[in-house]
Amino acid sequence: MHTTGTPLLWGCFAAIVLIMLAIDLFLQGLRGAQTMTFKQAAVWSLIWVTVSLLFSAALWAYLQATAGPEVAHRQTLAFLTGYVLEKALAVDNVFVWLMLFSYFAIPPALQRRVLIYGVLGAIVLRTLLIFAGSWLVTEFSWVLYLFGVFLLFTGVKMAIPGGEDEKPAGDKPLIRWLRGHLRMTEGLEGEKFFIRRNGLLFATPLLLALIMVEISDVIFAADSIPAIFAVTTDPFIVLTSNLFAILGLRAMYFLLASVAERFSMLKYGLAVVLIFIGIKMLIVDFYHIPVAASLATVGGILAVTLLINAWVNQRNRRKAG
Repeated sequence: MHTTGTPLLWGCFAAIVLIMLAIDLFLQGLRGAQTMTFKQAAVWSLIWVTVSLLFSAALWAYLQATAGPEVAHRQTLAFLTGYVLEKALAVDNVFVWLMLFSYFAIPPALQRRVLIYGVLGAIVLRTLLIFAGSWLVTEFSWVLYLFGVFLLFTGVKMAIPGGEDEKPAGDKPLIRWLRGHLRMTEGLEGEKFFIRRNGLLFATPLLLALIMVEISDVIFAADSIPAIFAVTTDPFIVLTSNLFAILGLRAMYFLLASVAERFSMLKYGLAVVLIFIGIKMLIVDFYHIPVAASLATVGGILAVTLLINAWVNQRNRRKAG
């Protein structure tokens, strides 16, 4: 697999991820059972974005010195495009988490524990999926066409009202199966995933919520990882942009938790993004859309979506008033 990632770049990236995770988990431990406030979530979201931008600047400087300006510009743009794409698609994941926590009646003070393990699991899972995907693309280039068709289908399905599965969480076959095969407590037991009663081990609803959070990330990774391969097939760029977007998910969740209902149009914008990326992959042999154009297109779609969302919200307020 051809990659711009040198041992130095891989080592620096791993060190940044480990340090930031350690700081995040240490501060979370100091907060104890207290939930993350909106202000704290906003500050942490800003910190994660700043760290990602600083990494992209450092990547550009390193490649500028070692590989020349053309490679530096191209790979840095690919990183930023992948980061914006993954960050946008991750928002849909946040909305699913809101639904799951609501169904399992997980209070905000306990949601943080599920999200910590959820993000750690997502990091491991996506790392494995990205390297597997990079190998597949390297060995079988036609896989990119399958990715393109899949993203096009997913985008169209998302854009059609009622095209997504809108059944309540409790109607999901997997949840019914887990409830039927796990020895479970009726209610929560603090932050515990398991408790022992009369010598028997019981799972708590918190464990069920964690399992569903992890499975939801598997489902969303099936969309987001193929999408980023439309931007670049370099495993270093794919992994770094993906994980930097994932690392800030917990803060993003608490940031959006109280305003989720204001983003009713977002899924349609994400659908257009997926359709664009799918088309980009399918026409790659006939026309290569430059990375800078991809970044501008994705950013423009999201900006227009937010403007439409603001207009819809304002219209709804006027009707309610």
